[in-house]
Amino acid sequence: MSAIDTLPPLRDVIAEHGLSARKSLGQNFLLDLNLTAKIARQAGDLTGCDVLEIGPGPGGLTRGLLSQGARKVLAIEKDHRCLPALQQISDAYDGRLQVIEGDALDINPLEHLTPPIRIAANLPYNVGTELLIRWLTPKAWPPFWQSLTLMFQREVAERIVAQPGSKAYGRLAILAQWRSTANIVINLPPSAFTPPPKVSSAVVHLTALEKPRFDADAKTLERVVAAAFNQRRKMLRAALKGVAPDIEDRLQAAGIKPTDRAEQIPLEGFCALAREIAK
Repeated sequence: MSAIDTLPPLRDVIAEHGLSARKSLGQNFLLDLNLTAKIARQAGDLTGCDVLEIGPGPGGLTRGLLSQGARKVLAIEKDHRCLPALQQISDAYDGRLQVIEGDALDINPLEHLTPPIRIAANLPYNVGTELLIRWLTPKAWPPFWQSLTLMFQREVAERIVAQPGSKAYGRLAILAQWRSTANIVINLPPSAFTPPPKVSSAVVHLTALEKPRFDADAKTLERVVAAAFNQRRKMLRAALKGVAPDIEDRLQAAGIKPTDRAEQIPLEGFCALAREIAK
């Protein structure tokens, strides 16, 4: 039994409630409570914070977050089979856990949370990237969250922290690094999970910046970056010809060679180009 609380080990919880992981829900459970507590610690000092968790499953990370002192955890869970196990956690932690059954893509968590807010989750593989992009592209900045501590497939984690010139560098790196500081903080082998996935995983910690690193209109930047990386093998003058009729002039004004390719351009260059196009 883990020392983080008096609840049963996760293997016993899964056996009691028949919680075999479902591939259709992108489920892979972490059963080592010491490991889930380690992930929770990466979210920083949770005292006085509300925490949003997506896909808690049997509640391993949930217990870690609560044991680390989170003021409240709002857990959104799509699999109704997990609700009794999560209710046991809520009872053990004096109601500091609120569980909502449903799809995280359809629920507004702000109706149930009080700032300061942090997000921590072992995200289901099938919705992880979409949720991250939503959190990185709100209408107003700074966002409702202070930090994100999220588990992804390692390939996705590497795309978030990638630097120019690498194959992993692309839209996700630009969106993440423009408005936040992103670091891989834990690497996990497939054997850490039940059932073991086919790929390795990693935890990424992102801290929101008060303002973006470089000035740019968000929608223009997103449009430019999406067009550039959708045809990443092409020179920018070709990949971006649909963005502006005089794209070569705009590229040169931003200090970018029209013959460069998207993966060569740093964040600052894309922001400069977005400003030129917005003119």
